[in-house]
Amino acid sequence: MSKRNSQAAKTAARERLRAEREREAKRAKVKRQIIVAASVVGVLAAAGGIGYAVVQGNKPGYWEALKDDKVVAPANTTGTNGTTVVIGKDSAKKTLKLYEDPRCPVCASFEQAVASTLDKDVEDGKFKLQFVGGTFLDGDSLGDGKIGGNGEGSKNAMSAMGAALNVSTDAFLEYKTALYSAKYHPQETDDKFKDDDYLIEVANTVPALKNNTKFQNAVKNGTYDAWALAMSKAFDTNKDGVTGTPSLVMDGKQLKTSGPNQPWTAAEFTKAVDAALKG
Repeated sequence: MSKRNSQAAKTAARERLRAEREREAKRAKVKRQIIVAASVVGVLAAAGGIGYAVVQGNKPGYWEALKDDKVVAPANTTGTNGTTVVIGKDSAKKTLKLYEDPRCPVCASFEQAVASTLDKDVEDGKFKLQFVGGTFLDGDSLGDGKIGGNGEGSKNAMSAMGAALNVSTDAFLEYKTALYSAKYHPQETDDKFKDDDYLIEVANTVPALKNNTKFQNAVKNGTYDAWALAMSKAFDTNKDGVTGTPSLVMDGKQLKTSGPNQPWTAAEFTKAVDAALKG
């Protein structure tokens, strides 16, 4: 091989090496770009996921979102948002206010002992009954606009009671009695009333509500859910000084049993009401 040919070969070899290094550098650059791009996408995806989770977490729950909804009031109600529920004969001169929470175990004991006497008194025209329902056992404080986190059974049962009231006042009273009965009223810690099917099961023990499609659709569709919240707010903002359930009020005064630890019985109820009617 001549010196000239040898020099040309070396030059060609160096050119091939330079070109290969350029190609390798270009491949490395592309690889780095892909890695960076993938990392950015991953960070954005993670940020987006976190953002989505935050947004979802901050979205109001079902009941929270209902606070500003238009209230559909049941039949047989009056007043703002249909929160005045008065049952009885127009000839009755006085009205007994009954404050209850559907999940309240003491209310259940009261109803089991007194409901038949109370309903008969209303039917006989002894007094009118005004029902005021609260949902504080769900952890709600509607006077402050707060929906608590202790459940939804009180609100859901209240809505179902609204559906019963829309059928008739008798259906409402019978359904209320059934919900508080020993057979169907759950333990305070069991949020069983949040289940629409269970509320309908209880309703099927009431003749006017049994297999009543209109009633059942109102329960399942939440027709009176916003009304339940409005009723709860009426409870929380009451002017009678009531803070617990069951509470009975006549002429602005709370009725009490004969002793601090004396539970409500039919006899205690009649004694307290008769005294209030005379007062």
